[in-house]
Amino acid sequence: MPTLGELLNRAVEIHVREHLFDRLERGEKVRIKLGLDPTAPDLHVGHLVVLDVLRAFQDDGHTVVLIVGDFTAMIGDPSGRSETRPILSREQVDAAARTYLDQIHLVLDRERLEVRRNSEWLGEMKGADVLRLLGKATLQQVLQREDFADRLKAGTPIGAHEILYPFNQAYDSVAINADVEIGGTDQLFNLLFGREIQKAYGQEPQDIAVFPLLEGTDGSLKMGKSLGNYIGLTEPPEEIYGKTMSIPDPLIEKYLRLVSGLPTEKADEILKLPPRDAKAALARQLVKRLHGEDAAARAEAAFVRQFVRKEEPETVEEHHVGGATDIVSLLVETGIAKSRNDARRLAQQGGVRKNGEKVDENAQASPGDVISARRRFIRLK
Repeated sequence: MPTLGELLNRAVEIHVREHLFDRLERGEKVRIKLGLDPTAPDLHVGHLVVLDVLRAFQDDGHTVVLIVGDFTAMIGDPSGRSETRPILSREQVDAAARTYLDQIHLVLDRERLEVRRNSEWLGEMKGADVLRLLGKATLQQVLQREDFADRLKAGTPIGAHEILYPFNQAYDSVAINADVEIGGTDQLFNLLFGREIQKAYGQEPQDIAVFPLLEGTDGSLKMGKSLGNYIGLTEPPEEIYGKTMSIPDPLIEKYLRLVSGLPTEKADEILKLPPRDAKAALARQLVKRLHGEDAAARAEAAFVRQFVRKEEPETVEEHHVGGATDIVSLLVETGIAKSRNDARRLAQQGGVRKNGEKVDENAQASPGDVISARRRFIRLK
């Protein structure tokens, strides 16, 4: 695994760089904060970018504080959004929070992790407390953020509750007295705002470091559950391997550098290989770090058998039908596609095969046929 210094050098921006590195070189121990809003059930490979940094801080003896944003998640982070997020229920947030805490320990040391829920302080605030917090900055400061400015310009509504989000996230830093906060580049405004609110409460402002966002398997949009372009940390090994093999070639280097967990020299060696071989090495490494060496070997063998040799997997799911059925309905019934529109898109993009041959959205299937899509094989009975 790369060292803390190597990982910090991946940051797109560090504020204030000299101050942070001076503290670390002096051997000062810091409280480093990461806030995660549990708005979806699972963590994905994109989260490894910052989780690896936190693990390196842990290994160097610093205190890592994970803020589970169970209060802020109900508001919804407006960062990078062109419309208001739906307000989540307490039940939705609590369910996602439990999953996050189970999965976070794939990377972070449970025994050396301080976990806090921001409902501890934000949920206890009275009206007067909220007014005092809002009085620490101006509306103009908040509306300078790019997403709000763009929505104002476009005439797109901004919910009044959304204005509270940066104040609440910033107050998290006050509540735990954070020395350092990290996040993705989409969090730059929130992290800088945290510095201002800390100063307003008489605290020394936190240093901040923002890291690149990882594009998803589509190669263009930020990895996310809602976009369907994610690789989940706890997905089956075969799924992680297959999804990694589906990323566009230009992303190989970024994935190797940011989430493989390999040192720079090893990543350099892999990048000298032909793209397909480099991608296979990346896929092996991702499965290995999440599921172990044996799982990586099995996942690679299954991928070669199914997608290189075009052979059926050793075990094929069975699905009972009453007779001939259309492909679109079948994909939805088996859960391969989330909706009929999703099924049509999948077939139109060449992602559905019947008995090894690509078929379009108008195809029919009958008992005895083997349908394959999204790394699943189903024999109709």
